[in-house]
Amino acid sequence: MAYVSWAGDGQAGWRGAALRLTAGRRAPAVAGVVLALLAVTELAVRAGVDLSSVGPLGLTHSASQSVTPGAAPHLAPSTFMSPQSAVLLGLLCLATTLPLAFLRPAAAAVTVTVAGVLALAAFQALTVAGLAAELIALYLLGRRGPPVLAAVLAMPFLVLALAGPRGSETGVLTLLLAALAPVAAWAGIAQRARSETLADTRQAIAAGLVEHTARGERARIARELHDVVAHHISMISVQAETARLATPGMPAAGAQRLSAIGDTARTALTEMRRLLGVLREDAQAAAPGPPAAQRQPQPGLRELNELLDTARDAGGSAARLILRGAPAALDPGVELAAYRIVQEALTNARRHAPGAAVDVELHYTGDGLELLIRDNGPGPPGRPTGGLGLTGMRERAAAVGGDLRTGPAPGGGFLVAATLPGNSETSR
Repeated sequence: MAYVSWAGDGQAGWRGAALRLTAGRRAPAVAGVVLALLAVTELAVRAGVDLSSVGPLGLTHSASQSVTPGAAPHLAPSTFMSPQSAVLLGLLCLATTLPLAFLRPAAAAVTVTVAGVLALAAFQALTVAGLAAELIALYLLGRRGPPVLAAVLAMPFLVLALAGPRGSETGVLTLLLAALAPVAAWAGIAQRARSETLADTRQAIAAGLVEHTARGERARIARELHDVVAHHISMISVQAETARLATPGMPAAGAQRLSAIGDTARTALTEMRRLLGVLREDAQAAAPGPPAAQRQPQPGLRELNELLDTARDAGGSAARLILRGAPAALDPGVELAAYRIVQEALTNARRHAPGAAVDVELHYTGDGLELLIRDNGPGPPGRPTGGLGLTGMRERAAAVGGDLRTGPAPGGGFLVAATLPGNSETSR
């Protein structure tokens, strides 16, 4: 087992090193130099040259060897070619590999292809290193250069394979190159298309996430404005109207100012609802519910008594808090949702059933909380069913993994019933 693990680690290391080498910017340059050395070595070996006797012009000339009439040269000893031809062949072999190290993909592919075609047409010569360099050049051209040029440069080798000699080693290499050159070009083109598609997909996903986050934040702002700011403005309107009617002997000027305060508050509520409508319309595609964890201190169930006292003072109606079960500590997100639901239910009761008594019941079930807000007002016929307040309450309940129902209360009035878990599901 230890041997298998060591072998697997070794293969993974070699694979990672190979991927890093081929992905680097200098990989084509390294490949070009290495293939050039291999091409020269292969040319010398296949020509049967004693490297120690090579003169300044390249391959030596041996007159003791004969030529079969009509036979192709096929890198035979230099009996068949002059020193100048041997040097030219060596330069062509270098030109089929070395441009990878110095030229850009398009120029390198053109140079390597032209040199390969000339070597095959003039000398019937093709090295394995030149074949590999041609495939690399076409792949790089398809990936980084004009795709049409890559497809065009892959075609001449098919003609040379059909017109060249059969059965020789060079003929086999030419046929292999004619088959693999289009594959290399199209592989580069496909890799380029894949990279572009992945880049476009990542960009689209990033833009979608940004837009989704922005819409969710606008929905959260709209909900907080409606639940908090609108609640306090509504209280200002009710308190101003109550003070004007409940204060005996108030001067006419004071009553007029209190009435103006109430009118201003109601106007502010109307304008805020318009703003909230715009925010909610823009946030329809956002996922429902805000993040459960808030970054600033938020009210919870401990503040319900203060909230009910404020509602009694503002509306002049009775409000009771009823507890059932053993009180237990709940997730802060759940307590915040329960508080906001009670706050909005009290605001709706004061707005649509002024003067109605309200009962707020908290039932601790051990694994969660059942919340009931009931008033003895006119019931659903006098209330809108698709308002922002009811929508916000449902979203708050859903955000922590609960649900909320509204409708007529038994015996008359309006009922808001919410079932909330002990822990916010979005914070787990």
